[in-house]
Amino acid sequence: MKTDLPDGLTPGGLRAALRGFASVVGESNLFFAEEDIDSYADKFAVNDEFHRALGAIAPSSAEEIQVIVRIAAEHKVPLWPISRGKNLGYGGSAPLLSGSVVLDLSRMKKIEVDEENGTVLLEPGVGFYDLYDYLQENNIKLWMSVPGNSWGSVVGNALDRGMGYTPYGDHTSKICGMEVVLPDGDLVRTGMGALTDSPTWLLYRYGFGPAWDQMFVQSNFGIVTKMGLWLMPEPESVMGMDVEFDNPEDLGPLIDTIGPLRREGLLQQSPTIGNWLRAAAILTTRDEWTDKPGALSDDVIAAIRKKYGMGWWGVSLRLYGREGVNKAAYAILEKAMTDLKPMKLRPTSWRQGEQMEKSGWVGVPLTFPMQNANWHGGRGGHIGFSPVLPQSGKLAMRQFQRTYARYKEFGMDYQASFAFGERHLINVNAVLINKDDPAMMTRVDPFLRSLISDAREEGYGEYRTHLDYMDTVAATYDFNDHALLRLNEKVKNALDPGGIIAPGKSGVWPKRYDGERTK
Repeated sequence: MKTDLPDGLTPGGLRAALRGFASVVGESNLFFAEEDIDSYADKFAVNDEFHRALGAIAPSSAEEIQVIVRIAAEHKVPLWPISRGKNLGYGGSAPLLSGSVVLDLSRMKKIEVDEENGTVLLEPGVGFYDLYDYLQENNIKLWMSVPGNSWGSVVGNALDRGMGYTPYGDHTSKICGMEVVLPDGDLVRTGMGALTDSPTWLLYRYGFGPAWDQMFVQSNFGIVTKMGLWLMPEPESVMGMDVEFDNPEDLGPLIDTIGPLRREGLLQQSPTIGNWLRAAAILTTRDEWTDKPGALSDDVIAAIRKKYGMGWWGVSLRLYGREGVNKAAYAILEKAMTDLKPMKLRPTSWRQGEQMEKSGWVGVPLTFPMQNANWHGGRGGHIGFSPVLPQSGKLAMRQFQRTYARYKEFGMDYQASFAFGERHLINVNAVLINKDDPAMMTRVDPFLRSLISDAREEGYGEYRTHLDYMDTVAATYDFNDHALLRLNEKVKNALDPGGIIAPGKSGVWPKRYDGERTK
């Protein structure tokens, strides 16, 4: 499949840029053959013709990236930085603008841990398994927080506001200090890192003057080459429970019970209430239960739940820290859950020195949730839809009922969860697809656009979205004639007048590519 050159890039300019790139990283780290281009495609894409890269470059250092950015600016080559390219459900390793060159940072894998202060300095190529192995091999008593896809980059996940399971599960909030290559090739360190050899770079987020760490999150203002993150000291104990509820209507009371415990700090983790398919899709496949098209019937849902003994909703709650404190908090948590009359309540506990369960609740990387991509068979996948809601049981029930009705209308199987922050909920929907089912694939785009529109009518916006919907979601943030987007694009055009780094990322387009914006 031929990929057209983007505006401003000529065949001669591309050839000259490739010679320059090769002089920096070596021919062996340029990937422009057809099979290379295919490998950087979005494996879960609704339309394989969109978001096609010209090829990829794999540098090994910030210094190489500085030179690459300057060469790209000279020849008008748009770059799409990725850490490891595992942002599955949101675009994977593919660029938003077809004809971009992927800047693959997966060779950059340095790790520096300060065990005493509980910090780590990472390069973008470090995956969750890499960091876990490093901590284990060096007997470092610090815990990570991991997402459901631990193939991915620790840095990349934090930069896209990914979530995990422990008290450190809001990964972006644990960022402290970055090293960034700017669009002109300059190198900057944020916060206290602006002092040469500062011992507090990874300890104090803000430094002096404007604090820039969050400006590089979900943005296209620069290329992050190092990131500081805070890790959790291994606790004395972990106590908690896995709780399941029998009816869809149990969601509201459950949220209204967990919300106050989260806000007051008794629960410091980021618990997630998931529906039955979130668990079933990793245990079985759809064809074992029905061959009928359209959304699953209530009878089939009941049969699957009966076989696996699972509730309509389930949540895992954990307490971390000193054992005496956990015991007191556990009694409060147990009463709160028991008062809701759950279908099941299974206690769990761990003390230092005991055999540890291999789960995300204790910072162990995992990938088994990705099995859900095989639910329909064929070339399976999922696409995310994730609006932010208040912590209100009534509003969450309305969101669930409205969204569930849309799933049925479009003939899709409902897999979703409600993930707690300190003050908010994120309704994470994994829209399960089969790219070998043409009839299904024609429904996916209008279905997702309906969900985005429905959420906007309630005043909700997504915190993260697939490449196909970045412009659509950015347009929902419409206060004062889209003042936020106008601000973002003022900054983009000031820092990157050539539009070299990730044009269109998060709906932020440079003037050069303004005609590429979609609605």
